Amino acid sequence: MSLDAPRIAALVYGRREPASALMERFAARLRARGRRVAGLVEADLEADACLHGDMALRDLSSGAVVSICQDLGSGATGCRVDPRGLADAAARLAAALAEAPDCVIVNKFGKLEAEGAGLAAEIGACVAAGIPLVIGVPERFRAAWDAFAGGLDTPLACEEAALETWWLSVSPETERAG
Repeated sequence: MSLDAPRIAALVYGRREPASALMERFAARLRARGRRVAGLVEADLEADACLHGDMALRDLSSGAVVSICQDLGSGATGCRVDPRGLADAAARLAAALAEAPDCVIVNKFGKLEAEGAGLAAEIGACVAAGIPLVIGVPERFRAAWDAFAGGLDTPLACEEAALETWWLSVSPETERAG
């Protein structure tokens, strides 16, 4: 693998771009090539009636869906992120990192991560371990991401070809040759 290529792919996307679906397809392609992929992507809540209208993450290792949103009742305007659900998601990501996957995918660097909370510690642990990381970065959090990443990333357009090109730059020699 190239030591010069940034091992973080920041998939920068706008509101209408299907970043989560793109990351899921990428994970499926890597798995088809025999790569171990771990991480968290946005769950398809339309398929799970009990979570409809909720925010949830799907663990790529187990397939488990973790709700990260709490019901604050009608008229509530506070943050709906459920600390217990987020802690569960963080624990799942930390456990996956301990298994030394070939690639980690994290659905989003959002407000909580920008504030140093959320999944920020697990993202940092992934980077420290040298595991290639794909992370969704909404355009509205791009400046906070840039400060967090410190130039150690490769910003990518929300396109499959861009993600594949990045992966080939950081993947093992056997994958680049095949």
